[in-house]
Amino acid sequence: MAQAESQRLTQIKTNLERRALIHDSIRAFFRNEGFLEVDTPLLVPTVAPELYIAPFRADGWFLSTSPEMHMKRLLAGGYGNMFQICHCFRKDERGRLHNPEFTMLEWYRLDADYTQIVQDTERLILHVAASLGLGSTIRYHNNEIDLAPPWPRITVSQAFLDSAGWDPVSHPDTERFDIDLVDRVIPTFPLNRPSVLLDYPAANASMARLKVKDPLVAERAEVFIGGLELANAYSELTDTAELVQRFQSEIERLRADGGQSIPMPHTFLEATASLPACGGIALGVDRLVMLFCDAASIDEVMAFPRDLA
Repeated sequence: MAQAESQRLTQIKTNLERRALIHDSIRAFFRNEGFLEVDTPLLVPTVAPELYIAPFRADGWFLSTSPEMHMKRLLAGGYGNMFQICHCFRKDERGRLHNPEFTMLEWYRLDADYTQIVQDTERLILHVAASLGLGSTIRYHNNEIDLAPPWPRITVSQAFLDSAGWDPVSHPDTERFDIDLVDRVIPTFPLNRPSVLLDYPAANASMARLKVKDPLVAERAEVFIGGLELANAYSELTDTAELVQRFQSEIERLRADGGQSIPMPHTFLEATASLPACGGIALGVDRLVMLFCDAASIDEVMAFPRDLA
C-alpha cells in the first residue's frame, strides 16, 4: 500500500506543483486588483439551506459548504473588495469532478453586477494562463481552447430552446431543468471556447437578485470551459426580507424531502441590512487546476482525495 501511494504521488507531483503556482497566480491577480484576502471559519453554526447541498455535521455545528455568508458579513461590516481560497465540504459528492472536501475561490466586488464578475473571471483565467507560460490558447482533452475575451454568452432561455425545446424561464420546472441542463444543454457548448450561461430562472436564483425589469429572471451566470462547470456568478441579493423568504422555502423543501434540519442563519440575515451592492462568484479551484493540467479526474490534482485520505 505504501509503495502504491508513493508511486501515485510521484505520478501527480507535476500537477501538484502546478497547483501551487496557480494558487500563487490567483493571489497575485487579486492583490494587484486591490482586493483583501480574508479567512473565514470552516466550523460554523449553520449553513445556507439548499436542497441539493448536504452539509457535514460536526459536534452539533457544520463544516462550511461555502464561505459566502461570512464574507458577506465582512462586506456588511465595511470591508471592501475581497477574495478567499478555502476548503469547503459537501456530503454525497464524489466522482470524476467531485470530492466531499474541495477548494473554492470566492470573491466579491463592490458596486458590480454579474456581468462585471464574469469579466473579472475572463481576466483572471488569462492571468493564470500567462503566469504558467501559456498564451491565450490552451489544450484540454485534445481540444484547443481560445481563452481570448469576450467569451460567448447565451441566456438560459435561448440555450434551452435551442437544445431542449422548452423555456424554463416562462415554464419553470426545477427537476426537468437540472436533468436537461446536464444531459442536453451543456453537451452542446463548444469545446474550443469558454461558454457563459446567464439569466437563470427565478426558481434557480439561489442568492442572486432578480432583474428589476424582468423578475422571472435572476442575475446569475455560470462559466463552462472544456466541458467543466467552473464558476457561478451572482449580482448579490441584498434584500433581507426576500432572503428570509428564500431560506424559509428551502428549509421547508428540505423538511419535506427528509433532509437535514438547517437552522435559519439569523446572524447573517441581520448583517444583510448593511450589505452593500456587490457582485460575487464561486470558482472551483480543483477544476481550474484540472483545466491547466489537462487532467481527466479531480483525483489527478489532489494529493489525498477522499478514497485515499
